[in-house]
Amino acid sequence: MQGSGERESGPGLQEEKRVHLIPNGHRASAGGLNGSLPPAADDKEKGGYPPELGGYPELGGYPDSVGYADPGVYPPERVVPAYQERETWTRQMDFIMSCVGFAVGLGNVWRFPYLCYKNGGGVFLIPYLLIVLVGGIPIFFLEIALGQFMKAGSINVWNIAPLFKGLGYASMVIVFFCNTYYIMVLAWGFYYFIKSFNSVLPWSTCDNEWNTPSCIEFFRHPNCENGSLANATAAPNLTCLQLAEGHSPIVEFWENKVLGISEGLDHPGRMNWEMLLCLVAVWILVYFCVWKGVKSTGKIVYFTATFPYVVLVILFIRGVTLPGAYDGIMYYIKPDWSKLGEAQVWIDAGTQIFFSYAIGLGALTALGSYNRFNNDCYRDAFLLAAINSGTSFFAGFVVFSILGFMAAEQGVHISQVAESGPGLAFIAYPKAVSLMPVAPVWAALFFFMLLLLGLDSQFVGVEGFVTGMLDLYPGRSYHRYKREISVAICCFLCFIIDLSMITQGGMYVFQLFDYYSASGMTLLWQAFWECIVVSWVYGADRFMDDVARMIGYRPFPWMKWCWSFITPAVCMGIFLFHLVNYKPLTYNNVYVYPWWGEVIGWCLALSSMLCIPVSVLYKLFRAKGSFKQRWAHLTTPVWGPHHMEYMAPDAHSRAPALPPCNADHNKVIIFESVM
Repeated sequence: MQGSGERESGPGLQEEKRVHLIPNGHRASAGGLNGSLPPAADDKEKGGYPPELGGYPELGGYPDSVGYADPGVYPPERVVPAYQERETWTRQMDFIMSCVGFAVGLGNVWRFPYLCYKNGGGVFLIPYLLIVLVGGIPIFFLEIALGQFMKAGSINVWNIAPLFKGLGYASMVIVFFCNTYYIMVLAWGFYYFIKSFNSVLPWSTCDNEWNTPSCIEFFRHPNCENGSLANATAAPNLTCLQLAEGHSPIVEFWENKVLGISEGLDHPGRMNWEMLLCLVAVWILVYFCVWKGVKSTGKIVYFTATFPYVVLVILFIRGVTLPGAYDGIMYYIKPDWSKLGEAQVWIDAGTQIFFSYAIGLGALTALGSYNRFNNDCYRDAFLLAAINSGTSFFAGFVVFSILGFMAAEQGVHISQVAESGPGLAFIAYPKAVSLMPVAPVWAALFFFMLLLLGLDSQFVGVEGFVTGMLDLYPGRSYHRYKREISVAICCFLCFIIDLSMITQGGMYVFQLFDYYSASGMTLLWQAFWECIVVSWVYGADRFMDDVARMIGYRPFPWMKWCWSFITPAVCMGIFLFHLVNYKPLTYNNVYVYPWWGEVIGWCLALSSMLCIPVSVLYKLFRAKGSFKQRWAHLTTPVWGPHHMEYMAPDAHSRAPALPPCNADHNKVIIFESVM
């Protein structure tokens, strides 16, 4: 970081401290970064402080401990307390690894390969890559650049256009819901990982206490490969018809042992105490990964983000050597050109990108806020996008080589074993692993990879939420363990909600959160408004200038065109398609949720989506003046102290020129801006 002041270095971050001397009764700028400001008469009546210090509530601004208020009058001859610069990554690779760990998650392994084979194999890459260029990369870059430019989390980053601060609250709601239900996947994976340390995998046999009389271990028989012979003997005393109606031991392990699933949402049943212990364990692990901020997460991700690639390569080498692997891989990549004409293929491509790129959650903004101001975030965005999409494509070869082997072993078509989501992670893949030699080793490797893929996504999500919350109250109170306590409260609240997901009806609750709270519609709605606010309210050209000021050159105009026209159109088009083709939630295509369950789901979705219009109407209603005056004032950016340093020419030479406390109090300090 540039600037004067004493520098302190820590093992995981760099900090700077400064003291700003502000003359009596003057604002930070009348014609510079802050733009034109309304008269200060009302400010004095309300204490002359921004809202964080109890003053002018409808105008907003930073407290003295964070920087220059906008607008606000400083007290007579006041020395603003030492400002502790926002912590930054020790090295830029910490940021890259954190973004890789967060964005590259379970969706890359269990969702993309399934969508690829379902939507025409290799043909699916055409709509996928097109939407990456017009939607994925532009918004991914936008969120990182916003965080880096504003040096704030997902809420205060929208001080760039304070009227639309509801975008920050919406992203906080979404990421809170994600943190709540995503951890359940880790708890299930941890449980499977522990159970893998047995000489015989518990989901490979039918002689366990949770198995039913319908459990069948033997699924392959030469006369039953096409299912046409109903009376042939498939196993002792079993016909092909009985075989078709039987249950696999892995399905019974999943539904009867892990979930203990009940009849429906209205039958919560008892808690699974083994799952409770696993849930506690993963939350404790997440807490100690996050509690010290980027000092800890920046180091942990070096392992959690890279080791899954080692496991993927090992599983790939093992997979391609299995019989049937070639057929599985060809089924994955063989193009079906007729699929390009189907709208659903394009919708699936767009939805997958928004999921896998972790757009709209605010966590990317939080990670970007810890970058140095002059970091080349434009280059980083393309690098991270390439890693994300490349991982998805490579994971498909790993998954389908194993599924091809399983289909060959069972004598069925691969379409009958290919699944997506938890079905792939906890049913299809464990079943395939149980057919391999030395099955426990491969099972342990797979679930360890699953844990690491989910863990870094989880603790970066928690980091994003906590960062946004702490940015709301930067100077109101100081406590030595403020961050640690905040992380503990966040984890505990999520844990309390998670208790509903470890009951016998917990899977129905999990699906409600997954289908509604962080669905494609909520993320698309969020991304649409992000583009509109930056490009049309703040100004696309203006933000491009800001980016150029940070990275030293102007990005290709394609970014501006996407933010202004193409990306909002793509987001709204897919959003409307989802809305028109909405289907009620079901479990396993059999259980239909009751009407009150759907109402709960829509409440989860609307709790984030309504943050944007409600906050806009509230701020406009509270403001004074004509609509034009309200709009002009509420869309005027609120700048932070780092903008005074970086955006003012010759900042270093100007700094000593600040007047001492006994200087002429009528002198106004003007910070000029190249913006």
